Amino acid sequence: MKNLLVAQSGGPTAAINATLYGVIKAATENNVNKIYGAKFGIKGVLNEDLIDLKERLNGEIKLLKQTPASILGSCRFKLKNLDSEEEYKKILHIFRKYDIKYFIYIGGNDSMDTASKIAEYFKLKNVKDIFVIGAPKTIDNDIEKTDHCPGFGSAAKFVATIFSELERDCSVYNVKAVTLVETMGRDAGWLTAASCLSRVNGFDGPSLIYLCEKEFSEEKFLTDIEEKLKEKNSVLVALSEGLKTKNGQHILENLQKENKKDMFGHKQNAGVAKHLEEVVRENIGCKVRSVELNTPQRAAAHIASKTDILEASIVGEKAVEFALKEKTNVMVTILRKEAENYEVDYSFTEIKNVANRVKKIPEEFISETGTNLTKKAVSYLKPLIKGEPQIKFKNGIPLFVKIF
Repeated sequence: MKNLLVAQSGGPTAAINATLYGVIKAATENNVNKIYGAKFGIKGVLNEDLIDLKERLNGEIKLLKQTPASILGSCRFKLKNLDSEEEYKKILHIFRKYDIKYFIYIGGNDSMDTASKIAEYFKLKNVKDIFVIGAPKTIDNDIEKTDHCPGFGSAAKFVATIFSELERDCSVYNVKAVTLVETMGRDAGWLTAASCLSRVNGFDGPSLIYLCEKEFSEEKFLTDIEEKLKEKNSVLVALSEGLKTKNGQHILENLQKENKKDMFGHKQNAGVAKHLEEVVRENIGCKVRSVELNTPQRAAAHIASKTDILEASIVGEKAVEFALKEKTNVMVTILRKEAENYEVDYSFTEIKNVANRVKKIPEEFISETGTNLTKKAVSYLKPLIKGEPQIKFKNGIPLFVKIF
């Protein structure tokens, strides 16, 4: 049997290495000859920078499930269009040189664009003996055709926990105060929505939740804050980093000196909470502070969701299963069953149905006011953060593994 190559791409998560674990486990059990990992995503393929994973990990493979970030390294690298063949010829050459029959790319929307382009090139060149599979991951939960994405559950659990803790901290003083908390989510507000789970044990959680799916107005925002301050001393607010105005413009766009973009054309949107802190200070005058959760949202493996880690691992196993069945240009999907208790199945969809698309929060999940979530949203989110994986510690901190 020929060899398998796996790579990771895009923003890291607390569960992305659990998917890699599933890939290695399934490939080993199915007697795949060699399992290679490409360093730094598709760049590692182009640079012929490959690692023999069986040899390098040896007995430490299970630690992958509790190790955050992309152990193989990541990248945000956009392949050129198919009419520019140089990159694709090089990829095919590397695959032939290392006798690669199965290629699994673990990543989000943009990574699926990469996987699909490679598979399409192989099809154009009548290459029928290499099979390309996408394995989804993203804390943003914005990949279409799958009920949810590996990595999101753990990030959502972190966000819900932080809001639960902040709500307790904010309530200790008998003064009027506003705390603004910014979560990741450039185009979809799923992580911001997860802040509502801080209420499931009976506490208040955030007073207001602003999602990038809804039009944002600073005037209405200030009115909302003032109304809440009449009801209570402490107002905790959840903010999507991707908040946009009525015309679809990001609220910081006219304020930033530079609108930096990555290779896929995505703008950097961080700084919303800091900006709105000044808006509240100038217009309301109460005590106000901003908190930007930033990268801890995707790196907090110490508070991962057991459900998320398990499903991420199975997605890796299914990617191998579909590759061995000679499926290609498809991505593994998670399908939620219509059952009283939470259950899922695994299937696949053509990557063209996923690449470069964004799954927004449905309207039925958002309250009429636009600043809260409905019971349907809570029912959808709650199972994804359930359970705590058993984590090995050493010297008082979680034990991780690294390859290079």
